[in-house]
Amino acid sequence: MSYHFYGWETADVSPSDPAYADVHSPLELYDILSDLWCADTCAPRMRAEWTPENRTLGQCSVTAFLAQDIFGGKVYGILRPGGNYHCYNAVNGRCFDLTSEQFGEEAESLVYENNPEQFREVHFAKEEKRLRYEKLRGMLNEKLHRV
Repeated sequence: MSYHFYGWETADVSPSDPAYADVHSPLELYDILSDLWCADTCAPRMRAEWTPENRTLGQCSVTAFLAQDIFGGKVYGILRPGGNYHCYNAVNGRCFDLTSEQFGEEAESLVYENNPEQFREVHFAKEEKRLRYEKLRGMLNEKLHRV
């Protein structure tokens, strides 16, 4: 598979959670999630625009926090027009954004430095977001035969 998400070239971190030892890298997580991302895991405000061709649309926070569960590190957010944050991961000096492809050519203008850390307690205060994260995590666990 060819990769186009931000940081794919250096996304060579290993899982920090032994329960996910079979997900060897963010590249492998991306491969697995590519079959799992769906309209149900997309942010409700973007759901009408979600398509299988733009499968990462509206998946940033739930994906970044799931990647944090597996690889550790921190989640940061790029402030977007409208006041929402686009979330991505930083682990052991490696920065990667599994959902950057949703921005098309605009992705080249995203700045991955000096952004505020994002916390799941804040994001998951929105029940719909917590439920989407739990759905994606459950789908991943099922795919990994860890039900």
